[in-house]
Amino acid sequence: MKQIKTFLFCCLIPFIVSSQNTNEDKSFELSKNLEIFSAVYRTLHTTYVDDINSGDLVKTAIDAMLAKLDPYTNFFPESDMEDVKIQLLGKYGGIGALIHQKGDSIFISEPFEGLPAYEAGLKAGDVLLEINNMSTKGKTSSQVSDILRGQSGSEINIKVERDGKIIEKKFKRQEIKFPNVPYYGVVRNNIGYIKLNEFTQEAGNHVAEALRNLKSKDNIEGLIIDLRGNGGGLLNEAINIVNIFVEKGQLIVSTKGKVKERDKSFKTQMQPLDINIPIVVLVDNYSASASEIVAGSLQDLDRAVIMGQKTFGKGLVQNVIPLLYNTQMKVTVSKYYIPSGRCIQAIDYSHRNKDGKAEKIPDSLRTAFKTKGGRTVYDGLGIEPDVLCESKWASDIAISLITKYLTFDYATEFVKKYPQIASVKDFVITDDIYNDFLSFLKGKDYSYKTDTERRLDDLKKEAEEEKYDKSTLDGINQLQKLIEADKADDLTKFKDEIKNVLLSEIIVRYYNQKGRIEALLPYDEEVSKAINLLTDKSAYNKILHP
Repeated sequence: MKQIKTFLFCCLIPFIVSSQNTNEDKSFELSKNLEIFSAVYRTLHTTYVDDINSGDLVKTAIDAMLAKLDPYTNFFPESDMEDVKIQLLGKYGGIGALIHQKGDSIFISEPFEGLPAYEAGLKAGDVLLEINNMSTKGKTSSQVSDILRGQSGSEINIKVERDGKIIEKKFKRQEIKFPNVPYYGVVRNNIGYIKLNEFTQEAGNHVAEALRNLKSKDNIEGLIIDLRGNGGGLLNEAINIVNIFVEKGQLIVSTKGKVKERDKSFKTQMQPLDINIPIVVLVDNYSASASEIVAGSLQDLDRAVIMGQKTFGKGLVQNVIPLLYNTQMKVTVSKYYIPSGRCIQAIDYSHRNKDGKAEKIPDSLRTAFKTKGGRTVYDGLGIEPDVLCESKWASDIAISLITKYLTFDYATEFVKKYPQIASVKDFVITDDIYNDFLSFLKGKDYSYKTDTERRLDDLKKEAEEEKYDKSTLDGINQLQKLIEADKADDLTKFKDEIKNVLLSEIIVRYYNQKGRIEALLPYDEEVSKAINLLTDKSAYNKILHP
């Protein structure tokens, strides 16, 4: 036995020594490179011909270093702490209004119901002239937004122009918290609908409250959870939301990183509200992080049907680490794994191509996993929906009308003409309203180029460089003219889409965000598909239990 122990010890010595050497090598490399960086910095500071802003130089160096990693690992100087607070908590000190820039002017886009700007009587379409006697002229919307923010409770004096009149408003900033659930209600066939915008503090409680109200007041028979466009947030709130629909003690997420002692497993901690109600979760390419935990966990546990488009694919976990002098770092410390054992991270930032670009994990390296009921799911590409819906892209003309604020400006004029409109459910964009909008557009610039036109421009340029004959160029010119003529009918071809844009712009002026969401639900094709699936119990069960 003694000989065996001696033999094993002798065998292990090379591995122990190798491990020690590896750690020593890493420590030496760290110390060496820190000394090199310090030497470069000192040399620049003492010998460079011009004065150097030390803070900017170091910030640039840090940002360049972190750019070699993933886009979620960031350094925050003391001046950015307010932005960190907004990211993590979804709240800040401000007036509670969106703004936008058009030409040299800054406009109020939307004052949020119940918040200071709304309560003070500011309206969408107001031109923002001064903030605390400081002119907004020459400033960008980002700069003005920074000025509007401030300590909760601090006084702010705002001067706006409305219909040629100067209006002055004095009120106090307050802590602005974005709503996790801006709307919930009942759609067709006794199906409940919950729109979840964020995963900030109390998101789980807000979803639970919405579900309780839908069950007690409306006796719903199915539920749609809308996570489209939801970029995620707090991990614990994602777990709390899943817990509403699955049993206590169920593993939802495991995190695994470099420091094994910090690996964690997260299970549901509370009794669920409803483990039987049929659920459809709507996702899209912008559903990420915590949204993917919710959708992926409910898919892995065969608790919900996922519908929409492939999600973003963010399976990385960040911790915020305090540093010296009130600075902070948000650092990717681990990857998360959902109940089937899969990681949904879509891009491998540790390996880059020859151009230095990180690429998506190839299909050949993706691994198959099984849901609780035995369905096959895959890692490495976000959450793939059980029911795939084709992406709907806005038309070029609709994008032009929106980005040039023509639909916004029309809504501002509409409100002046009509102080009141029908209820959210009854108001529609009639042909008369649409024709009035067309009259409004006369003489205004809403020109745009389609993808086809851009390709033809490139083709024409290449043809000229390669010296094709005149007949070829004439053919391209003729095709461009035909497309331009065809575009003249776009206001008719895309009438239904533009009507929905107008509906969104107008209804929010009278009924705020909740009204906007409710008004657009009947025109949402994916919501209609979800309702139909939840109504057809056989089709729903066949997806979860094939």
